[in-house]
Amino acid sequence: MNYKCLAYIYTSRKGTHRRNKIECKTKKMGSKDVKLVSYWVSPFGKRAEWALKLKGVEYEYIEEDIYNKSNLLLELNPVHKKVPVLVHGNKAIAESFVILEYIDETWKQYPLMPHDPYQRAHARFWAISAEQKVGEGSWIALIKSGEEKEKALDKASEVLEKIEEEIKGKKFFGGDNIGYLDIALGWIPCIIPLWEEVGSMQIIDPLKLPAINEWMTNFLNHPVVKDSLPPRDKALDYFHSLKKKNAPN
Repeated sequence: MNYKCLAYIYTSRKGTHRRNKIECKTKKMGSKDVKLVSYWVSPFGKRAEWALKLKGVEYEYIEEDIYNKSNLLLELNPVHKKVPVLVHGNKAIAESFVILEYIDETWKQYPLMPHDPYQRAHARFWAISAEQKVGEGSWIALIKSGEEKEKALDKASEVLEKIEEEIKGKKFFGGDNIGYLDIALGWIPCIIPLWEEVGSMQIIDPLKLPAINEWMTNFLNHPVVKDSLPPRDKALDYFHSLKKKNAPN
C-alpha cells in the first residue's frame, strides 16, 4: 500500500531560515522518523542500510532513480545531488561516511566505531584510502583495457596488500563483530566480484590475499548483509551496461 511521506529540510538564504516540505510516494517499510533515500545497487547506500539494521533502527526506504533525479533528492542533497541521504526527523544528512558516523553517534546500541581515538582515526584512514585507491583502480580496470587496465589493477593491488595485513587474524575489522571499517569496506565483497566477472579480470586473488578472502566470506554470510544484497543477475546486467556506456570509443 502506498502512502504519502513528508520530508522536511532547512535551507538558509541571507541568514533567513526557510523550511521546505517535500511530498513523495513510497511504500511503508519502517519508522516514519527515519528515512533512507538510496538506489538499489548503491554500495554507499548499503553502508547506511547495514548500520541501521545492525543497530535495530526501524526506517523507511525510499528508492531513488539516480538517472532521473527526483525533486526530493535535489532538495535533500542540493550540493552533491547523490544518494544516499538519511532523513532523521527534519534533518537531512548526506554522504555515506558522514551518515555512518551520525548513525553511530545517534543510536548508541551496537557501537560501530572503536572507543580509542587513534583506532577511530585509523578506521577512517582505511575507509577513505580503500575507496580512493582500490575503488578508483578497480573502476578504471573495469572500463579500460591494455596497459591502462594493468596499471589500475596494480594500483588497487598495492593497497589491498596493506589491507590484508590489517585483517590478518581477525574475523572482522571490528573484531568478533562487524564494525565501522567492515561497513565502510563492505563494497569490496559486494561489488568487486561482480566487476571481476564483468571485466574478465581478477582483483582479489584468494591465494595472495587469503585473509581478505576469508573476511569477504564472513561479511557476506552475516544475516544483515546476506539479506540485503542486490539480485546478482540484475546487478551483473547493470554493470555490463555501465561498462559499455563508459568504455572508450
